Amino acid sequence: MSDLRLPPAHHTSRPWRIHDIADDFRLEDLWVLPTPGGPDDLHHLVQQMADGEGGPDGGNPVGRFLFAVRWKLGALLGWDKPDAGVGGRVMSLRDRLPDDLREGPQGPDLRAAPFTSVYQTHDEWAAEYANKTMHGVMHIGWVPDGNGGYRGQMAVLVKPNGRLGSLYMLGIKPFRYLGVYPALMRSIGREWRENQARRTGC
Repeated sequence: MSDLRLPPAHHTSRPWRIHDIADDFRLEDLWVLPTPGGPDDLHHLVQQMADGEGGPDGGNPVGRFLFAVRWKLGALLGWDKPDAGVGGRVMSLRDRLPDDLREGPQGPDLRAAPFTSVYQTHDEWAAEYANKTMHGVMHIGWVPDGNGGYRGQMAVLVKPNGRLGSLYMLGIKPFRYLGVYPALMRSIGREWRENQARRTGC
């Protein structure tokens, strides 16, 4: 999966609106999404990710185990209480939106993961999640693929909550790269191909 990782400049050099909205967040990860399409296809990817049943574990047994451990640990330590999330410990990024984005499409929330949508444009979608350890943003951009087509790329932006958050992000890093992201990329690619075949009748 290393060939699907991107250097930070592929995100930071683009004129995304998220740069001004989440300028106090750091770029944690950046990935190519295996979702080839046309210039106007971001909304298909957004709906797929919002409606997907697999969730952030990608439908993978290893991913499911890692997330089960994470949720159990969070319940034990009180990381995921409602007052630790968006609208509790942290304000929603929607409160930072300029008027044009606030009045535009918000986009759908995720069904299988605790992310709420912040905004959606023709080529960007952002959704957020927060707990006691951090405030995170999943940013999906729709970009030219260099071969005449387009594809998605996923940036993960984080704002750790003090020392606890920094240690948490450091501790889960190996699990993200070994168990979570590879399964998630395969799941996104597989579902994209299936949905694309249905849309085109092929």
